Amino acid sequence: MIKFLLKGLLRDKDRSLLPIIIVALGVMLTVFLTGYLAGVFNDVIRQNANFETGHVKIMTKAYADNQSQMPNDLALLGVAELTNTLNKQSADLEWVSRIRFGGLLDVPDVNGQTKGQGPAIGLAVNLFSENNKEIDRLNIKESLVWGSIPQQAGEALVSYEFANKLSLQAGDTITYVGATMNGSMSFKNFIIIGAVRFGVGALDRGALVIDLVDARRMLDMDDGASELLGFYENSSYQSAEALALSKAFNKSYADAQDEFAPMMFALEEQNNLGEMLTYSNYMSQIIVIVLIFAMSVVLWNTGLLGGLRRYKEYGIRLALGESKNQIYVNAQIEAILIGFIGSTIGTILGLLATYYMQEVGVDLSDINTQGSMLIPSTLRAQLIPSQLYIGYIPGVLAMLLGTMLSGIGIYKRETASLFKELEV
Repeated sequence: MIKFLLKGLLRDKDRSLLPIIIVALGVMLTVFLTGYLAGVFNDVIRQNANFETGHVKIMTKAYADNQSQMPNDLALLGVAELTNTLNKQSADLEWVSRIRFGGLLDVPDVNGQTKGQGPAIGLAVNLFSENNKEIDRLNIKESLVWGSIPQQAGEALVSYEFANKLSLQAGDTITYVGATMNGSMSFKNFIIIGAVRFGVGALDRGALVIDLVDARRMLDMDDGASELLGFYENSSYQSAEALALSKAFNKSYADAQDEFAPMMFALEEQNNLGEMLTYSNYMSQIIVIVLIFAMSVVLWNTGLLGGLRRYKEYGIRLALGESKNQIYVNAQIEAILIGFIGSTIGTILGLLATYYMQEVGVDLSDINTQGSMLIPSTLRAQLIPSQLYIGYIPGVLAMLLGTMLSGIGIYKRETASLFKELEV
């Protein structure tokens, strides 16, 4: 029976072509949006985790309250001992120290006189350790526009935009002017070894990347850090585990009145990322439900038009003795076949569109965001396993619902009037 109905659909294109096109377009939109939203959300979360929040972050209570000001006078001390304790308590996390600082970069001319200055956001990470993953985590190698990664103390990277603005080249010397952890003035010369473009607007405007040891010496932060970041080994954020860990850690310091007591924050407790995670979890479901409803309405109308065109066909089939139930069931089987064919075509097209946007992306580099959330300069889609089946849900269901609604007209046919209709 199915083979017979499939042949009928393929031979009578007036009956199947329009519904297949509608289903394919709807499914393509569903599959593409699912992959695009997954890619955007994952990029934003990954970018924030790698550059800002970690999967979990530890700061002092006072530093957390004034985090946007990068107050290193309120930073963590005794980081080595705290890291050793954390390694024993949570072996599935890698803990890294980072120092964030702000200051002024002065560029001298050949006579040692200032030829340009500009504010900079400093980021100090461990650049020289053999087992260090920070270079890969911050994507420094791929972000290099020119030059190389620092190999020894006193070398630094600057953002490409900042280097162009001050006409910096590899080997040039710059002077950092800022404040130490204790509030005294700090002056430190660095040799520019390369320029980077991270794809993060806030950093690309004026970043200075140096080694952690250089920063500690420069800022009088021996065994100190602005923050400790924890990353799960598989680089995938585990919400439940991270929230449980931060709750247990903070509970152990709940009675501490010291403003320098450490506090732990999970990724979703920072930069409004909790709302984004919740939003991303429900967005695909919302898209599917909306498209099922929209396509059902469209396919209902399509089914009504098809039903009018097949009005005489249904009459002949009833006259030949076929029951209304059988005609109705056959119509549903046809709907499932059309839905499956259209969903397959739509899924293939959606995957191709997702792959294209995964490789090309949408450039947002001209958008100046002032929020705390780090937004990648290029938003890309991402191919995910659920795209292989998620399109069949609205595709088949919408076609089936539309046919069920329009097929009610079959039961309104009056057998007594069939012969009079057929004579016309």
